[in-house]
Amino acid sequence: MSDWRLRCSLKICQRLSREGGKTAPSEEAASSRRIQNIYLFLLLLHTLAASFIWGINTLFLLDAGLTNLEAFAANAFFTAGFVLFEVPTGVLADTRGRRASYLYGTVTLIISTLFYLLMWRVSAPFWAWAFTSLFLGLGFTFFSGAVEAWLVDALRFSGFKGSLDGVFAKGEIIEGSAMLGGSIAGGVLAEATNLGIPYLVRAVILCVTFAFAFFLMRDTGFIPSRGKHLLEEVRSVLRGSLRHGLGTPPVRWVMLAAPFIDGVSIYAFYAMQPYLLELYGNDQAYGIAGLAAATVGGAQIAGGLLVPWVTRIFRRRTSILLAGTLLSTASLLLIGLIPHFWTAMVLLIFWGLMFSAVMPVRKAYLNGLIPSQARATVLSFDSLLGSSGGVVVQPVLGKAADAWSYPASYAGSAAIQALAVPFILLARRERAIPDEISSVQGEGDPLKR
Repeated sequence: MSDWRLRCSLKICQRLSREGGKTAPSEEAASSRRIQNIYLFLLLLHTLAASFIWGINTLFLLDAGLTNLEAFAANAFFTAGFVLFEVPTGVLADTRGRRASYLYGTVTLIISTLFYLLMWRVSAPFWAWAFTSLFLGLGFTFFSGAVEAWLVDALRFSGFKGSLDGVFAKGEIIEGSAMLGGSIAGGVLAEATNLGIPYLVRAVILCVTFAFAFFLMRDTGFIPSRGKHLLEEVRSVLRGSLRHGLGTPPVRWVMLAAPFIDGVSIYAFYAMQPYLLELYGNDQAYGIAGLAAATVGGAQIAGGLLVPWVTRIFRRRTSILLAGTLLSTASLLLIGLIPHFWTAMVLLIFWGLMFSAVMPVRKAYLNGLIPSQARATVLSFDSLLGSSGGVVVQPVLGKAADAWSYPASYAGSAAIQALAVPFILLARRERAIPDEISSVQGEGDPLKR
């Protein structure tokens, strides 16, 4: 939709609101369903493309001649890309449009994926992997924050009256389904051919994703600030994001817990590939590595299905965050203490289940505290903090795996993640309105009772 049509739509809606008019409920429902369907379809394509290499990525890096330390250091450069580019790309999404950000990210991922394939073919040195991983991280920062912001703004513009927890739970189910299929297919394909083919398939699916996003996405309910000076908008949005991010206590505490949880989760997922093959006794069984990633995808589906049930049991969202963090920490510790293949598989599934059940609730909590004009940037800043933990945690735990063992590194992962618990308790003490699961999340002040 062009800018003038969107402005006209906004003016008409404002006039109807002043005159007491309302959009027909059936039209509101149809519009909301269409927005959710676009969101879920693009999420499906994006996750399917990404997951083709999730089951074999660490094996791919080790096959290219990197050590555990170098492989996880390369992953650390990937997360460093999040740290460097999260806020700039979030500002771009808030000033130039969420659709534009999505398209830029897709193109960046296509290019960086093909570079990964090239470096594997030529056995590139570590510095090349580090640089390309940084560029790959840039690609993902175009998505984080922008996609959620696009969804929430479009739903509110359409008159959506449902729960964001439910919408994000559907997203978890779709992501889990795509991850389940993509990870298994990637592992089987790598075992039947070689470790490079899944990367080629990923690039092809990303091209398809770009085409669909180009035609389906529109910045509905949000007008990009294309006519204003970019630097002025950057300063304005950054001030707003700091005020509504670290400057807002309930948001601040949840965001400060992210480095310990997200940093550990990246390592725990990717280290599971070589660790399970070690326990299985066959380091060429790439299908097993793909199956391991697929089990996390299956747990993600189950976690999304659990959300409506969990939100009926708990009264507050921070209670769910606290319980999920404690249980996932315990599962990481047990993975380290019990080095047995099937035990590790079961614990991996449980860990993924807890992580997936918590994420939709966390997203609903944060989105209820952030106003529209700074949403993409604040959510990107939240992702930045999580990624900053990965920059430090991954090389440290990778070195622990080299020096001692994978079980020792998983015990260390549990100790690091446990540091997130005090921050969640601090967020719980704030008693913000969106913490109440029964609360209606609007555009008012979420801190006032």
